[in-house]
Formats: sequence, structure tokens, C-alpha cells
Amino acid sequence: MPFDHTAPSPSPSGPDPAPAPVPAPVPACGRGGAEPRRPVTRHGYRALLRNREFAGLHTGLALSVAASTLSGLALGTLVGERTGSPFLTAVSMYGATFATVLGALTLMSVADGGRPRRTLVALQCVSLAGVAAQAVPGLPLAARFGLLLLLGFFQSLVTGTRMGLLAEAVPPEGYALARSLMNITAGATAVLGYAAGGVLLRCLTPQQVFLAAAALTAAGAAVVAATVRERSARPARRPGLRRTRETNRELLAHPGRRALLLNLWVPNGLVVGCEALFLPYAPGHAGALLAAASAGMLIGDLAVGRLLTVAGRRRAAFPLRLLLAAPCLLFAFHPPLPVALAAVLVSGAGFAATLPLQEMLLASTPDAVRGQVQGVESAGRMTCQGLGAAVAGGVAGLLAPATAITVVAAASIVVTVASRPFVVRAARAADAAPHHPARPRPGPAAP
Repeated sequence: MPFDHTAPSPSPSGPDPAPAPVPAPVPACGRGGAEPRRPVTRHGYRALLRNREFAGLHTGLALSVAASTLSGLALGTLVGERTGSPFLTAVSMYGATFATVLGALTLMSVADGGRPRRTLVALQCVSLAGVAAQAVPGLPLAARFGLLLLLGFFQSLVTGTRMGLLAEAVPPEGYALARSLMNITAGATAVLGYAAGGVLLRCLTPQQVFLAAAALTAAGAAVVAATVRERSARPARRPGLRRTRETNRELLAHPGRRALLLNLWVPNGLVVGCEALFLPYAPGHAGALLAAASAGMLIGDLAVGRLLTVAGRRRAAFPLRLLLAAPCLLFAFHPPLPVALAAVLVSGAGFAATLPLQEMLLASTPDAVRGQVQGVESAGRMTCQGLGAAVAGGVAGLLAPATAITVVAAASIVVTVASRPFVVRAARAADAAPHHPARPRPGPAAP
């Protein structure tokens, strides 16, 4: 199942593959000053990490993901010990993702405020207080679940603010590479966090693991404060409920952005629903199937983010969306385990379709609301993943798991194919729209 802490999103969201110089000053990702406008993709991840601000955002993300993984595992363990309820245990570990949509609908405009660095650090300090409060011995479960929802709410605002800063910290042609690296890091950190959390819980109490998570959260806030500069050039915008609603209304009223969001949310969420059925489909091999899906995501993000140009990603967007669901159709034939693993591996690579779609969404978004739009995209994607799992589970209640996987995968393909004309028009509209002088024009529309 994909991780989205950048997410997201994101999540991590068109640039120009041509090496023509851009007249407006754009921060270079590398240190060399001879060719500051050359696309980041020619230099790779190491050059990207030499960008001090990106390195700070990237490290802060990794620490935040590690903290949320440890705290989720500790809370799940504590709730399981107290209640013995599998349902409450699952909600305690993953329920915070449903609270992210509340942040997207109410206060996401804070992501585009006049002082985003200060906002990000303040939001992370709020998260620190929430995680530290979970370490209080004897705290009632109702209070713990309340803190869980509160942390999920603020986490969505953290994601939007971080992604808004990311779009300003790297040049446009390096955005997909940056999102690719952050996606890979978030996924790998979550896997390592669960492994480390399992070891820690054998030696420490859940309250002590909460304290370790709080320390990681504090370290993430400190890294951001030390490495990311403030954006004083941002226009003064008063964030709040009204501003958030107005921007969301404009976002969803725009046909192009609406089509891009649909393709970022629905096909992705339905395939996550397919993955949620691996346990009832093959109880003894579900872990291997999920591991294959994670490996496919890693390969896809590396290949699409690192090897393809902007134009190449545009051309690959539609095939990748088909690749996301088509291999799951094989489950209708109850394939042997090696074939099923190969199908899931290939399907996982299709999640990389989010990278070109995020690029197109960013290209069609006014600079003043980029943080909010990316935050809404990430929150919506995570919510649709939860809904996709619920839909797939409902279908599996009526049909066999293999049949349900096939039906849900087919629905993903139908959404992808039916919405393609709208995505094509969205890409062309983004190409034709006037661009900020610091933002190169994207490659040809071929989604």
C-alpha cells in the first residue's frame, strides 16, 4: 500500500525538458554555478540533496514519518492490550488518515500564508505536543483517540505547507525528481520504522516509545528551522476557513484541475483496495504480495522520476495509469504465486503515474495557492485509499476475493479511460496558460 506523507499527495506535483536558459532567477539544486539552469534530472538525487532547503525538507519528512510510524505502532499496541478489539486497534494505527480531509476542507489555506517556514515549524511543534501527550500514563482511550484525530488534522496542514515550500525550494524541472525521492524515502522510512518499533516494543513500554516518537518530531522541527529560509516575497493572504473554502471551490470548479484530481485519487484508491484484499485472497502469502507491491512502487518512482524527462513523463502518464490496474485482472484466473507476485510488482510500478499528474496539477495552479492545492491533493488521495479499501471489502463480501480484486481493478481502468480526454484538455490548457517567468513551459501534452 502506498505511503503518502509528503504523500501525500503526496505529495509530492510542467516544466521543460529543454536545456534552454530561463531568464528569471531560479535556485539551482547543485552547487556549481556554471550551468544553474540545467535540469536537475541531469544531476540526480545527490545534486538535489546538495540543495540545503530541499535537504532540510527531505530530512524533516523522514523524521516525521519515523515518528508517526512509531507512535502509531505504540498506540495500536496499547489499544490492543486494553481492549482486545482488532477493529479499534486498526483504527488507532490508521484512523488519523481520515482526519486529513478535515484539514483540507477547513484550514489548508495556512499552507500558503506569508510565513510558511514559521507555519511549518509551529505545526510540527503542535504535533510534538500531541505525541508527547500520548506518553502520559493512564490517559483514557477516548482522549487518545481525540489526540489521534487532532494529529491527523494538523498532519494534513503540515503536508500542504511542506509541499508548498518544496515547490519553491527546487526549480520546476526538478519537482518530479524531488517528489520521487521523498516518496521513496517516506515508504522506506515507514517500513524501517515498523521494524524498529517492533523491536523497541519488546524492550520498552508504549509510553516510552511515544517519547522516542516525540524526540524524532522535535528533531524534524529543528532541522526545518535550521535549513529552510522564510519566504518574505509571498503576498499577504489571511488564512482561515473562508479562504480555504474559496480556494477549494475554485479548484474543483476548474475542469482541468478537477480531472487531474480525479485521476490522482480514484484509480489509485481502487488499486489500494485491491491490495487490501490480499489477506483474504491468500492468507499465507499476503505479506509477500504486499512486499512485491512496495518493491514495484520503489522501481516505478526511481524509473519515472530519475530517468524520464518532463515530456517522457507526460507520454507515460496514461500507460502508467493503465499499468496500475491491468495486472490485477489476472487474479480472475487464480494465477500461481510467482505469476501473482510478478503481476503485483508491475502494478506497483504504475503508482508512479502520480508524478506526471502532480506536475500537471502544479503547472495549472496559481503560485499563491500551490501549498493548499497540493495539500488537498494529498489528503484526498489518502482518503480515497481508505475508501477504496472499504469499497473492495464490500465487494468481497458479495463475491470471492479474487473476483472482487478483478472487478475493482476493472473499475479503475474504466475511470482512467473515460477521463483521459479531460486530462488531455487539462494538459493542453496548462501549456497554453501564461506562465510565471521563473517557471519554464512544460513539454507537449501527451497524458
